[in-house]
Amino acid sequence: LLKRGVIMCGENNSANKNCMYEILKTILVLQKESNMPECCLDTCDKKCLGCTPSLCAYNTRPITIYTCGCCNTGLQMPISKLANEQTTSNVFRIEKLDDNCATFRVLIANTNDGVTTYTATDSFFTISLDCICVLKCLADTLIETL
Repeated sequence: LLKRGVIMCGENNSANKNCMYEILKTILVLQKESNMPECCLDTCDKKCLGCTPSLCAYNTRPITIYTCGCCNTGLQMPISKLANEQTTSNVFRIEKLDDNCATFRVLIANTNDGVTTYTATDSFFTISLDCICVLKCLADTLIETL
């Protein structure tokens, strides 16, 4: 089920896994080839990064992830690889997709005068697509620190 940039799991976990895989694959391809020629609805799998084909100057489609279970909990991950790091973020960038596993980079959101930008961290994690119940796509952006 796709509604306003949010993908929610259905009753069939296998179908959900395939849905998550296809959406994440689309985002990953767009981030690697940020000059896709056509745009459509403002959804997670729209065909370019940015607002219009002539303005595709972005390199990231940040997302938040909600895990499956009784509460559909929003995933939070440390912003650093340091063992004692307690600061977390809930914004991620897809970096790699292998069969049923996805690797994400943790992003730090910075808001200044109502404009949100992101900073890439050196913190990564890999998650099984079986654990992802909801993806929420945020506005496409340019991350200069990649």
